[in-house]
Amino acid sequence: MDVEKQGAKQGALTRGDKAGLIAFCIAGAGIAASMIGFCIHRIIELGRGTDVPVLIEFAGDDVQAPLTTGGGTVTVGLDQATITAATLPPIATVPGIIGQVIQILTIIVVIGCLILLAQSTLSGRIFNRRNTALVMTAGITGLVGFAAVRFFENMLANATVNVVTDNAIDNAVITVEPFTFILAAFIISVIGTAFVVGDKLQRETEGLV
Repeated sequence: MDVEKQGAKQGALTRGDKAGLIAFCIAGAGIAASMIGFCIHRIIELGRGTDVPVLIEFAGDDVQAPLTTGGGTVTVGLDQATITAATLPPIATVPGIIGQVIQILTIIVVIGCLILLAQSTLSGRIFNRRNTALVMTAGITGLVGFAAVRFFENMLANATVNVVTDNAIDNAVITVEPFTFILAAFIISVIGTAFVVGDKLQRETEGLV
């Protein structure tokens, strides 16, 4: 009985732990609200279709940049720049709006799952099937969702360059950083495995008590 009480006492959350989790939930809700607000503003901006700033990525093209003094120029490698399009056709705005909608849904799912996970932890239950599902849902949704956002943002950028320059500039095609996604997938797998093993050990321990 003493061992059980000692184990329960060691496993209980302290006031500092609870305060930290509550602060995490509040911060998560605030971050979600601010990011969703930015996405909605971007959707309105794209829907208007006039004077739309678009971030463009290039394949390290060499351009001549003017110097502030001396009146000369210097050759620089252009990786990215922001182009403000006077008007954008639907072929450019539609992918951009789709990307923002996907980003909103991804943010809601990911942060919602993490807040539910924090609330479950506050109740004293960390490892269970529900929490494992929450972790995996947040991880997979974030991985797939932000990859899709990247895809549609590239479509917007390429269409904008074609419209603004009348196909005079061949900017970087749809870019993907495979190492980043592979690393993220590995981290998600490790965390998911840890929760699965923790849930199994939790049930085995409870069976022995």
